[in-house]
Amino acid sequence: MRIAVTGGKGGTGKSAIATAITAYLAEKNKVMLIDLDADCPNDHLILDIERRKEKDVESMIPDIDFSKCIKCGKCSEVCQFKAIVHVKGKKPILIPEQCSGCGACKIACPVKCIGETKKKIGTIYSGKKGNITFISSDLKPGEPVSEFVVDAAKDFAKTKEKEQDIIIIDTAAGTHCDVISACTGCDLALAVTEPTPLGAHDLKLILDLLKILKVPAKIVLNKSTVGDKRLIQDIAKEYDVEITAEVPYEKSIVEAYSKGEPIKHKSIEKIAGELEK
Repeated sequence: MRIAVTGGKGGTGKSAIATAITAYLAEKNKVMLIDLDADCPNDHLILDIERRKEKDVESMIPDIDFSKCIKCGKCSEVCQFKAIVHVKGKKPILIPEQCSGCGACKIACPVKCIGETKKKIGTIYSGKKGNITFISSDLKPGEPVSEFVVDAAKDFAKTKEKEQDIIIIDTAAGTHCDVISACTGCDLALAVTEPTPLGAHDLKLILDLLKILKVPAKIVLNKSTVGDKRLIQDIAKEYDVEITAEVPYEKSIVEAYSKGEPIKHKSIEKIAGELEK
C-alpha cells in the first residue's frame, strides 16, 4: 500500500506527520519512507537516519554543433526556461544552470545541429533503521526543475518495494509537477492542513489535484486547537472527504519536533491504526 502525505500549504506539518506515522507503523511492520521533497528533504533528521549516497541523477543538456548552426534562433524561441539566448546574427548562448532538460530545442532545430550531453541535477540517498527503509532525493542547488529527481527516486524505490508492508511518500508543498509525480500511483493521500484561511485555501487546491489524479484522499487536521476548525470542516463536507484525525497544538508535540524526534500522540496512533487495517 502506497500512502502519500501531502498538502498544498507549506509548514502545515507534512514531514512531522509522515515521520510520526512511519515510526509508529514500523513497530510492527516493514515500512518504506520516501522523502520526495527534493528541494528541502528533512525526514532523515527527524528519524535520526544516517543517509548514504546511492546514485547521482543526471539530466539531458543540449550539445550544440556550432559548425552546422544557421543562427535562426528557433532553439531560443521554444526554450521556456530561457536557457538559450539568441541575438540576431549571432550563435546561440547556452546557460546550463537554466536548462530543464526538456529537449524542446533539439526538436525545434531545423538543421538538427543539437545533440545531447548530461549534467548532474541531484542525488538519491538511502538509509535503514530497524524496520524503516528510507529513500531520499536531493535537488542540486540552483537547478530549476525537481520532478526529474523525484521520478528517479521513485524508480530507485521500486527496486526495494517488494520487501515492504507499507510505503509512505512525503511530498513537497504545493500542487506543482514534483507533487504530481509523488502522488501519482498512490492508493491513498493524507492531505495535511491547518485551521487557518491559508490552510483552507491550499487544502482545496490539493484536493482538486488529487481528484484529477484519481487518488482517494483523507484530511489530517494538524494544529487543530488553533484557528477555526470550521474552515476545514466546511471543505471536508464540500468535497465529501473525511477528516481522519485532528492533531492538537500541544507543548509535548512542539518539544518533540524541536528536538528532531517523531511526535507521539493518540491522533497519530489513530491514523496509523486505520492504515494498518
